[in-house]
This record gives sequence, structure tokens and C-alpha cells, in this order.
Amino acid sequence: MTQDNAYKRTGVDIAAGTRATELMKAAVRATYTPEVLSETGSFGGLFAADSLKTMQAPVLVASTDGVGTKTMVAARMQQWDTIGQDLVNHCVNDILVQGARPLFFLDYVASSKLIPEQIAAVVAGCAEACKQVGCALLGGETAEMPGVYQPGEIDLVGTVVGVVDRFSLIDGSRIQPGDLIFALESTGLHTNGYSLARRVLESLKWHTPRDDLHGQSIGEALLNVHRCYLNDIESLRSAGMSIHGLAHITGGGVIDNLPRILPQGAGAVIQRESCPVPPIFRLIQQLGGVTDDEMYHVFNMGMGMLIVVPAAQAAQMQGAIQVGQIVEGTGGVELR
Repeated sequence: MTQDNAYKRTGVDIAAGTRATELMKAAVRATYTPEVLSETGSFGGLFAADSLKTMQAPVLVASTDGVGTKTMVAARMQQWDTIGQDLVNHCVNDILVQGARPLFFLDYVASSKLIPEQIAAVVAGCAEACKQVGCALLGGETAEMPGVYQPGEIDLVGTVVGVVDRFSLIDGSRIQPGDLIFALESTGLHTNGYSLARRVLESLKWHTPRDDLHGQSIGEALLNVHRCYLNDIESLRSAGMSIHGLAHITGGGVIDNLPRILPQGAGAVIQRESCPVPPIFRLIQQLGGVTDDEMYHVFNMGMGMLIVVPAAQAAQMQGAIQVGQIVEGTGGVELR
């Protein structure tokens, strides 16, 4: 018995890993910007930082996140080409909150049994999202770990590194009572709340179109791609908007995420349903018997990104919906 066969008997197939890498190479290379100095498969990704010299005071901003149990929805639907996009867009939005543009991205895909075509589809999704924001997919890791992951499931995590000039940093320090809160709409759950959603919807048919989901099936609604807000925010800043704060509404919903940017002495009031609520949330709430307060604590409820601006600039907020205001307070969010 050769050494490779012995390893394969434990559940790890080196050849499958090599094939997965070959299948994803073209998609990954398509994301390369002139700053990328390494090739796919290098031990470390090389990224030239010369362009940062044009900034007055460049600050690197990094974030790591995953798509949670949305991978289990992808497995049930056997659709693997969207969760990579979710991952990149989630991470890009996280650093966008501080005003940063993405430079490069790294992904990590793990499973109990490596299926090359499946992994290549996931990474191709990452690559597509990276291309849309001008971000290089600089490297990553594909791991096969039988016994750690359940058969048929995968884990997906990513890290983004971006940059912002220190003098353009958005940190919430300028937020004050009287500012208004606007929302950019979400496409659905994005990448949070799937453990609750799956439990509530588990027994239903996931492939059948439904009138109460505007013709989508449950599976399609749950797999709607996490919206990236980079272009929206850059358009507002280019138009001269003075953005005092940004909050990406992820795990913890509006209740936990908005307070992360509020300075001392400030609170927030959010008007329920001031932003259109995607119908998938209505279905989850109705079937699960979930209260309004918990829905806004778990899900984004249609508000994917919150923007805090001075009241004087409200008329210039094109493409966003006013959902609340900043008030004097101790950092909490009140739902009305």
C-alpha cells in the first residue's frame, strides 16, 4: 500500500485537493490587480503596497467573518455558486463601515470530503464578488477534515484587508443628537439568523415557488446574495455627503449593531417597518411565533446598512430610506 493510499483510507484525498485548485485557478487569477506579485498556489500571497504612498496617512483595516449556517442551505439546495459572494460582500461591508476600500481577500473552505467541483464553485463565487469591487483574491486554504465536519457540509470563512486614509476614517465620533438615520435595503437574511430560519422552515418545501415570497421558493429566498454597499457609500461620499457613522447590520440585528458606533451620550430611535421588510422575514416570524423585538435582534429586517448623517443633508440622501434618528441616550436602540 502506498503512502497516498493510506492517507486516502483515512478520508483525505490529496489528488482531489489538487484538482480543486486547478479548477479554481482561472477564476482566482481573473481577480488579480497589478499589485499582485504572486501566483496561485504560492505559500504566501504577495501584494505590492506602493499605491499606499499616495495617501497622506494610510491605515490598514482588516476583518474576518464567515457565512454561518447559510452553508447548510446551500447544501440542501445543492447550489454552491452564491455563498462565496456572500462571504466577500459581508467582509467588504464590515471594513466599509470605517470608510475603507478592500485591497485583497483570503478564503478558507473546509469539508469532511473534498469535492473539487463544489469547492471550485464556492471559490468562483468569491472571485466574482472580488472582481466587482476591484479586490484581489490573493490566496486561501482548502481543507479536508473528516470527523471534524459533517458529511455533505462545508465551512466557509474569509479575511479582507483594506485601506483608508486616517483623515477619511469613519468612526462614529461625530454622531450627535439630531442626526438622522437612513437605511440601504437588504436582499434578505444576508448571512445571519440562519439557525433560526432553518429550524422554523425545515418541514416546508424549499424548491416550490410561493406567492408570499413574490414567486421565489424558500431556498431561493434564503440564498439571496448578501448585498455589497461599497458603490452606494462611495457615491454618497463623492456627492459630498458628510457621513457621521455607518453600521453593517449583521449578527445581533439592529439592536446590537447600531450601538457599536454610537458615542457616549447618544442613543437611537428606529421606526419599525419604515424600511420595506423582505417577505422571507414575515414567513419566519409567522411560522416561528417570533416577537417583533426578537426579529430586530436577530435579523436585519430589510435594513442592511444604516447611515447616520446631519439632518441638514437629508434631502441629498438618494437611494436610502429614513428609518430613525439619533437622540440623547446611553447607547441603546429604541424601536417604535
